[in-house]
Amino acid sequence: MPDHDRLSVRSAEFARVAERIEHVTTLTSRLNVLPFDDKAARAALLAEIVGKPVPDSVTVYPPFYTDHGLRITFGENVFVNQGCTFLDQGGIRLGDGVLIGPKTTLISSDHPLPASERAAFLTRAPVTIEAHAWLGAAVTVLPGVTIGRGAVVGAGAVVTKDVPPDTLVTGPAAFARKQWND
Repeated sequence: MPDHDRLSVRSAEFARVAERIEHVTTLTSRLNVLPFDDKAARAALLAEIVGKPVPDSVTVYPPFYTDHGLRITFGENVFVNQGCTFLDQGGIRLGDGVLIGPKTTLISSDHPLPASERAAFLTRAPVTIEAHAWLGAAVTVLPGVTIGRGAVVGAGAVVTKDVPPDTLVTGPAAFARKQWND
């Protein structure tokens, strides 16, 4: 899939995506009601959702929601807290050591701005969270955004553009506040 693409909602591909969404919604509903201490069953369902084994060092606390699943990639030692939503049709990649706060939403699909196209198309662009980045509680990351290695996104931020490595961004518009070299 290219970095940015458009998908007609009247296409055969969209029909396949819609079927996948229905299937994954069923899987995530099962994941979210498993006993918390049944780690083996949670790992098996998460692997089924993403279509491949998930590293043993990955922790995903339920509830967890995704719309597609097959375009999520987890690095080693990733932590995803409760109540997160990953809309991954455009792809979501989490690097090693990434920390995701509760109620965070990663969105890799959208609709075009013109009203005449909005209901007819989806646009998709990957979200990349590079190694050792930390997203605080209730962060929203929009399509096409890369959060740089070691960056920190403060709670409640809406990230609309790339965040450089080793940079703290805060506030509803995710303004750069500080940058450092480690």
